[in-house]
Amino acid sequence: MSTFGRILPELAKTHQVIAVELQAHGHTPDIDRPLSFEQEADDVAALLEQLHIEKADFMGFSNGGTTSLQIAIRHPELVNKLVLASTTYKRDGMQPGFWEGMQHASLENMPQPLKDAYLEANPDPKGLQAMFDRDVARMLAFKDISDADLQAIQAPALVINGDAEVVRAEHALALSQALPHAQLAILPGGHGEYIGEICAADKHSKIPALVTAIIAAFLKG
Repeated sequence: MSTFGRILPELAKTHQVIAVELQAHGHTPDIDRPLSFEQEADDVAALLEQLHIEKADFMGFSNGGTTSLQIAIRHPELVNKLVLASTTYKRDGMQPGFWEGMQHASLENMPQPLKDAYLEANPDPKGLQAMFDRDVARMLAFKDISDADLQAIQAPALVINGDAEVVRAEHALALSQALPHAQLAILPGGHGEYIGEICAADKHSKIPALVTAIIAAFLKG
């Protein structure tokens, strides 16, 4: 709940919500295989098969948004609607210096609230290090998603982004234009502040309530 803690309880009032902790994250342990956005998409598809869910709406934030795009590309039959929050689909979508910084990233740079949230779910420092290493390797291996793959996505999409965050607002606009059936919402603030992510500075901001209402209206429409 470190990411969606402020908005999921409201969405759960009107939707069945399945919150997924993917490989090496939270309660799900790491296993000996490479981690990629494509692999995560296949894992989510396998989970839905186990749960006997034939179609769903998908919401992903940051890396989860990229995974949601891959679900729509690799398993389009599963997708009803997409909510893509701070989602990267090309490497040039990040602010200048991001990739150089990622090459030298260390666990010490990870915000303490995120460390604490992981250890609350899984009190294993080795697991925390494994998650960090997996996430860094996955990002460094990330390759651009082609315009052809995006244009093949027929599911309606809601693209959301902050106006002052690591994913450039211009990139969110380009994503919304590349998808055939997309809407765009740009909100004030940094990465995840508009959904009240655990590192957001203003814990009493009203913007997450607004974003929740926008998401709910999109899913209902």
